[in-house]
Amino acid sequence: MRSFVAGGAGFIGSHLVARLVQDPTANVVVYDNFSSGQEWHLGALVNEPRLRVVRADMKDLSTLSESMAGADVVYHLASNPDIAKAVSQPDIDFWEGTYLTQNILEAMRRNSVGKIIYASGSGIYGETGLLEVPEDHGPLLPISTYGASKLAGEALICAYCHLFDIQGRVYRFANVVGPRQTHGVAYDFIRRLRENPHRLRILGDGNQSKSYIHVEDVLDAIHWTDARSAQRFDYFNVATGDYITVREIADLVVEETGLPRGELEYEFTGGDRGWKGDVPVVRFDLRKIHGLGWRARWSSREAMRKAVRAMLAEVSD
Repeated sequence: MRSFVAGGAGFIGSHLVARLVQDPTANVVVYDNFSSGQEWHLGALVNEPRLRVVRADMKDLSTLSESMAGADVVYHLASNPDIAKAVSQPDIDFWEGTYLTQNILEAMRRNSVGKIIYASGSGIYGETGLLEVPEDHGPLLPISTYGASKLAGEALICAYCHLFDIQGRVYRFANVVGPRQTHGVAYDFIRRLRENPHRLRILGDGNQSKSYIHVEDVLDAIHWTDARSAQRFDYFNVATGDYITVREIADLVVEETGLPRGELEYEFTGGDRGWKGDVPVVRFDLRKIHGLGWRARWSSREAMRKAVRAMLAEVSD
């Protein structure tokens, strides 16, 4: 199997690449501009003879198409990892999301690549409160450019699947956590506590409540569902089925750092969300993916604890 991983030096992408090369018949191309991906994410894999790393921008359609030649499947994990950045740079999710997806699909068409695996997210649903949203929920009303870009990406993939005989798999992930994270609430807490172990700034009121899923569970979900779906275009919610609040994450990070809680003050910025475009409460209906036999191995709390322990070893002072 010849796999092309767009964004393969990023957080999820590097874990995927490590798993793909475990197959002795695999050949993998990582395509990344390393704007957010890191060389150390790939580690010893750079010496793997069945892995080729292309350092280039996906906006360069010519290089993208040439690098994709011969691929059987494309894993599209490239996007802007900093959702809040759109407040100061409103077009970032178009250029680092929608535009990249269009280029990837066009490169696939030119090379007759038969399948795309796409990392979408809960942001496509917008604010749905405590409703556990199923995959066929509508209307889809994202409140961030990140969510809008992911939704546009899904639509483009669906269209290309039907127009050009491509298979598409879309995964609407909960918040993914694990080793090699460079963004996210727990990562931010660790960095802030390293800077000031006596005061922790928390965006919002701390009651934001979401599902957090370990990256290894995410990879299992992709493999499991792709092998069992016969649809030309299929899409899945991927989450743990339980939820944890931002304040509970703060407590967990403090516990894992070993700092005395009584000597630490939480400073909440106020409001019900961390930033404009943040969805404070996210709930997933998981009946579709559970019906195929997949369930997460770790709860949100367990996944977060594993991730925090890994990040504590990785985040420099």
